[in-house]
Amino acid sequence: MESSSSSLSSSASLFPPFSPSLWGYIILYILRPFLAILFALSVLLFGWFLAWKLVLVHVPLVQEIFGLRKKPVKAKPENRRRLTKFYNSIDARNSAS
Repeated sequence: MESSSSSLSSSASLFPPFSPSLWGYIILYILRPFLAILFALSVLLFGWFLAWKLVLVHVPLVQEIFGLRKKPVKAKPENRRRLTKFYNSIDARNSAS
């Protein structure tokens, strides 16, 4: 029994009871929340960067919004639809009569 009580007293001397100090409060209330917020923001920014590089750059709407690719301007053909042909044939009939 005596050996167990001596081992308890020796372990208590190795680890003194916790006494909060100014440095402990600074770490607990300022540094740890700041590091947690910094970590969360860095994870979000890293995820956004990966999404941008891997996916969003290839989406045509995003390319158009951010000016990543200029759309080539195509000249419209003269007879491009059925209605154009229809009205042209009516005009041809009217001019012939």
